[in-house]
Amino acid sequence: MAGADAEQCARPYLAAPYSDCNNDLVADLPADPALWRNPPTLVWAYAPIEDPAVYAELFKPFTNHLSQCLERQIVYYPVLTGAAEIEALKSGRLHFAGFATGSTVTAVREAGAVPFATKGIGDEVRGYRLISVVRKGSPYHKLSDLVGGRVAHSSPLSNSGNLAPRALFPEQGLRPDIDYIPIMSGGHDKSLLGLVAGDYDMAAVASDVYERMADRGMIDPESVRIIYESPLFPTSSFVYAHDLDPELSSALERCFFGFLFPPEMQAEFNGDTNFIPLSFKDSWATVRDVMVRANAMAE
Repeated sequence: MAGADAEQCARPYLAAPYSDCNNDLVADLPADPALWRNPPTLVWAYAPIEDPAVYAELFKPFTNHLSQCLERQIVYYPVLTGAAEIEALKSGRLHFAGFATGSTVTAVREAGAVPFATKGIGDEVRGYRLISVVRKGSPYHKLSDLVGGRVAHSSPLSNSGNLAPRALFPEQGLRPDIDYIPIMSGGHDKSLLGLVAGDYDMAAVASDVYERMADRGMIDPESVRIIYESPLFPTSSFVYAHDLDPELSSALERCFFGFLFPPEMQAEFNGDTNFIPLSFKDSWATVRDVMVRANAMAE
């Protein structure tokens, strides 16, 4: 949308030049069809929650499925950080992507991401929790015990690894930046491995990452304790760029929803079997609330 119309539909929660005339909280398709993209090769990425190399191999069957379903070349691009993934979508280097929970909000606001799918079982969307993990033999039994401690957060844009702790820990008697200085580990897996190694007294991580690492034998659940669990959050989203040709975005949705996860993907994603449609406005309301509260705490 251009000119006065774009200005009229501008929203404070979307960065320029994005507009939202239908108030669904995501960027509108450009009004001028000349601005729609429908390239012969599509590039996508998945949130670097853990080692990006893990997902490059894991998603091969899905990437091949999309290539056949869309009848075009599909390239999986491993990104190293959530910020890099957002920038790649904003610049047009990515056409669709899977984002972590917290990064989804930033991608919508700053990069014109349009979330359309998440993982689940049948039509059931499962979530995850922020959990606080300590070593089993440590003296920490509640969050307020960690005042002055070495606490690992994962990365600035992470929901469970940074934003949710900032929003939720204060009501439990532990104030980030006041009672402790968050140490950015670089990832949920690094937070947990650093905790076990003795580098941190507590790790704030996503429960699904913890479960996957335990299943792989990377951490021993008998050697740690969970002293806090948050309410449930939605898991990662899958988005496409707001300026994709509507015929392409519709075909992409159809191909996503027609894919059944192979056993390897089901095992990696805690039993999830398929993609499910989502509404960013509804499904991410709790996450947006956490981000508002986290920002308020920082001011």
